[in-house]
Amino acid sequence: MEIVLDALKDTAIVFPFILIIYMLIELMENGTTAGKSRRALQGPLAPLLGSATGLVPQCGFSVMAAKLYDKGLIRTGTIMAVFLATSDEALIILLVNSPLSAHSAQAILPLILIKLLVAVSVGYLVNAIVPDKIERIPLSHTEGSEACSYSCGHSHEGKSSVKLYIVEPLLHALKVTAFILMVNLILGFIISEVGEDKIASALIGGKYFQPFITAAVGLIPNCASSTVITETFVKGGITFGSCIAGLCTNAGLGLVVLLKNTKKIKRNILLVASLYAISVLVGIVVNVICAAAGITV
Repeated sequence: MEIVLDALKDTAIVFPFILIIYMLIELMENGTTAGKSRRALQGPLAPLLGSATGLVPQCGFSVMAAKLYDKGLIRTGTIMAVFLATSDEALIILLVNSPLSAHSAQAILPLILIKLLVAVSVGYLVNAIVPDKIERIPLSHTEGSEACSYSCGHSHEGKSSVKLYIVEPLLHALKVTAFILMVNLILGFIISEVGEDKIASALIGGKYFQPFITAAVGLIPNCASSTVITETFVKGGITFGSCIAGLCTNAGLGLVVLLKNTKKIKRNILLVASLYAISVLVGIVVNVICAAAGITV
């Protein structure tokens, strides 16, 4: 029952984000004034804005980014910036422990700055390298045609505003939420059987090998992964760089939403693999710098 309740709670938290993003997508696809926000999503500040929202201790923004990316509304570099900046519960855990642990308090600002720097840098670099394939739709559509076909591939002629902007987004959001709930339940039972202590003990290793393990654990789309990584760091079980590696891959439920699209599975696997490789590299570099500077965290 506790696992079920935790799964319901985690799923309920992200549901409003999913519903809002589907509503925004409908608004942007139908030429309303909200469509002007697409300029920000597709403009030069997109990776910076994505990184800033990803830093908020909530995986809902990664879910929103995944849906926008799936709809072709943001570029690859932008979604990678959001994913790399996302840390789910990590900042909350560090803040809670900071009054009693100088180890935690000293790590908060460096963690934020490093993740922001990595996310922004990778976001702009990837957008510069990967061709711009986002779907650009005019901010207004020509009226009077028999049927307007929008980027979602459906005809919206004859539909009321309530159905178009509320009912249909709600149905889409419920479908995605049901999928997320299923994943949360499965992962919850697996983690319960294996035990968080065993997962945490598996993270302990050499400072140059740890990032490979923590980055893999961070890919688990559940708040338990960020909790285990951060708590293990607070207790001195892993180095700061290894903690960074795990939290850079920790895009939360955004990965679930992204991988749900099996039609573009190769693209999505490549994105996840790139996310993992970048996170491991960043973790190793941070560990090397800390060792060279004589920093023992």
